[in-house]
Amino acid sequence: METLEGLKRKIRSAEDLQSVVRTMKALAAVSIRQYEKAVESLEHYNRTILLGLQVVLGQRPGGGPAQPSRAESLGAVVFGSDQGMCGQLNDQIVAHALEGMEALGAPPEQRTVLAVGARAAARLEDAGQPVEATFGVPGSIAGITPAVQEILLAIQGLNADRGIERVVLYYCEQLSGAAYEPHTVALLPVDRAWLADLEKQPWPTHVLPTFTMDWDALFSSLIREYLFVSLYRAYAESLASENASRLASMQGAERNIEDRLRQLKTAFHQQRQMTITEELLDIVSGFEALQERG
Repeated sequence: METLEGLKRKIRSAEDLQSVVRTMKALAAVSIRQYEKAVESLEHYNRTILLGLQVVLGQRPGGGPAQPSRAESLGAVVFGSDQGMCGQLNDQIVAHALEGMEALGAPPEQRTVLAVGARAAARLEDAGQPVEATFGVPGSIAGITPAVQEILLAIQGLNADRGIERVVLYYCEQLSGAAYEPHTVALLPVDRAWLADLEKQPWPTHVLPTFTMDWDALFSSLIREYLFVSLYRAYAESLASENASRLASMQGAERNIEDRLRQLKTAFHQQRQMTITEELLDIVSGFEALQERG
């Protein structure tokens, strides 16, 4: 049976761990809200880009943008995490990405995979999918923009060096609170049916904007901004999902610690009561022995 001092040490350790878990819960909750706000603010910029595309498509010269070739090679960007304690997020997104690439009909030897997060990269490698390059996960909102620029350069390199024109993003999208689900976005080539539908949308005002610069240059610039927004959203959603998963894990850990603390405190009180009872019995026995001698 454990001593009172041993039980006290275990209770103190559990309380210290409980304090750490509560701090991590608070940080995860704050981070989730920050990334949610980033996604919300991105919608305004995204709407501006879409309106610009709508104007440009409506005034395009004959022929419009060229249809990209249907290459079989596939480029994929899988968003995971660098840090642990985020539940099954990396396992889920890697399984989703592998299933998605298989469904697209790209054999493993024709896939070029970029991983965001060392843990996602390790799981891809364990599943037999080689990873071309691994990128770090931004630690804050301020780090997302340079990370997006780095990924865009890598995608441009895949297109220039290997002729890869089809690129798909796999990331977790936050639903609400601590809930999220894997999500897929076909980044390239830009869907011509989507562009045609965008062109047919009614303009929100009675004044239609115009432009004077070269059509191809303006269209390419707007498409680059569209790609930037898509990647930025993927990063922000993935980071929000990572913290949502971490929040859920910390909530589970907190419940386990509370259960363990109750068990330890119950054992401590029982042991303390037994010790007090033994001491009282010793006192009574001593008193009776003294009376017998008297």
